[in-house]
Amino acid sequence: MLRKYRQRVRPEWIDYNGHLSEAYYVLVFGLATDAVLDQVGVDAAYRADTGCSVYTVEAHVRYLREVKPDSDLVVTSRIVGIGARKVRICHEMAVGGTLVATEEIMALHVDSKQGGTTPFPDAVAERLTALIEPPPDYAGRSIG
Repeated sequence: MLRKYRQRVRPEWIDYNGHLSEAYYVLVFGLATDAVLDQVGVDAAYRADTGCSVYTVEAHVRYLREVKPDSDLVVTSRIVGIGARKVRICHEMAVGGTLVATEEIMALHVDSKQGGTTPFPDAVAERLTALIEPPPDYAGRSIG
């Protein structure tokens, strides 16, 4: 199981409406993605050693509730699918146990030296596969 990512809302993230600006939801989800990658071994050492990384190529964010200043955010992440060169992750952001936003991403494993996608190493693919969970009901939806 993946560890939850935690982040406190910073004062500079608050917009003119008095709540978390939309860009910072995405920032926190990006940091949660980094935490997931660290947990499966696609960390700074891996990137330095292999020249490979994971690039988000598609994302769908749902803003469900306003987030107030100084809120403690908790992001629960799950792997909902993988392929040889891609991973699909769903994140759920909560404040005090209330769901405030979700994000679904598709990310590709990229070899920066060769300039294209490349399969995950077997050990990483096995770790990702072991973490696969069923997708939540919002996964795969289009904007309506």
